[in-house]
Amino acid sequence: MASLQHVPVMPEEVMRLLQPAPGQMIVDGTVGGGGHARLIARAIAPGGRLIAVDRDAQTLRRARDALAEFGASVTFVHDDFRNLRRILADLGVAGVHGVLFDLGVSSFQLDEPERGFTYRFDAPLDMRMDPSRQTVTAADLVNTLPAEELVRILREYGEERWAARIARHIVARRKVEPFATTGQLVEAVKEAIPAAARRTGPHPARRTFQALRIAVNDELGALQEGLRAAVDALLPGGRIVVISFHSLEDRIAKQTFSELARGCECPPDLPVCRCGKQPLLRILTRRPLIPGPQELEQNPRARSAKLRAAERTVLGGQEGE
Repeated sequence: MASLQHVPVMPEEVMRLLQPAPGQMIVDGTVGGGGHARLIARAIAPGGRLIAVDRDAQTLRRARDALAEFGASVTFVHDDFRNLRRILADLGVAGVHGVLFDLGVSSFQLDEPERGFTYRFDAPLDMRMDPSRQTVTAADLVNTLPAEELVRILREYGEERWAARIARHIVARRKVEPFATTGQLVEAVKEAIPAAARRTGPHPARRTFQALRIAVNDELGALQEGLRAAVDALLPGGRIVVISFHSLEDRIAKQTFSELARGCECPPDLPVCRCGKQPLLRILTRRPLIPGPQELEQNPRARSAKLRAAERTVLGGQEGE
């Protein structure tokens, strides 16, 4: 796994659609291991500036080391990309030429057992991407939420077929002993899922862990806010690229882009537009791009990736009105 940590997903597609150029200002909202950031930093030199954001302080420290060669041309920000408006305002940046969001959990996070993101190790049941600012852990959720809410989270965020059974097992077990470790949760999930269903497909706890991670970090809410903030920050002709690894993330990106790419909303029988609404985006990917066979062979992490991109069309508009 270590060899994959710095391998960016769909790098050629990202660079082709983002179109970074010398002197530009680009935001990498999820800098992670710095794979995409390195390519972008090279492309915007000389005179460009990369704003590298990550909500995980440990990951950001690694990114600083990985991108040290670019010196002051990279600005590192420990924050959630949902706060992009404030981030840019604090930096005195009025607009940017491009924004990249590479969503999901990083290889770094999965490979650190103490973070509690993975079912592969027995560790504290945490899953917070920013422990310095987040107080609620995955253990808090499984130990306190009503069964109905656990079912909703597992179904909605994990698309878990056995959500109701898993929730019942969690509630029953926590009455005897509160959940404290990932191993305890894995045991509960395995007990809940029928043996025949456990024998095929991915690890039986994968969907449960994914769902709880999304809930702990409010990843879908952050994406909804971050996408709109990014579009607001784009200069005319600026571009946004989103790589998602979950169907709900991809759906949010698709729907947000489609909404912001619509123009006039007047009734069709009106001879002249009266709403004055102009499209804020031009969609560049009518269908999401996916990795090719060669990339998947070299980087299995990319197997569920989908890429969407759009271009800012106008500076103004009536978004949200």
